[in-house]
Amino acid sequence: MWFFGRKKVKNLSVDPFYRQGNYLVVYLKCSRCGEYFRSHLRMGYDFINDYDNPSTPYRIDKIYVGSKCPNKLHLTAAFSSSYRVRTFSLEGGEFVSKEEYEQHTKEAEK
Repeated sequence: MWFFGRKKVKNLSVDPFYRQGNYLVVYLKCSRCGEYFRSHLRMGYDFINDYDNPSTPYRIDKIYVGSKCPNKLHLTAAFSSSYRVRTFSLEGGEFVSKEEYEQHTKEAEK
């Protein structure tokens, strides 16, 4: 049964959000200084209700500022009623995988 041992690779260009219980988690990297960010977005609390658009009733509009540089990362996204991502954009940074973030934090601890 070789297919049980395979790890599924997440396509960040389609959906950069990881679902963990009642949270959506996103991993970011500053394009200026290379600082990594992890953000837990609580469903039902951190999301903005968009009553004008019934196909995407939930939105995110967050700005992240790191400790290494004054660059701002601006995350915007629209979600369906079941919190599936419809559109998203990130200015000032790039999305990274959970594995890349964890590897970076392990190296930083050493």
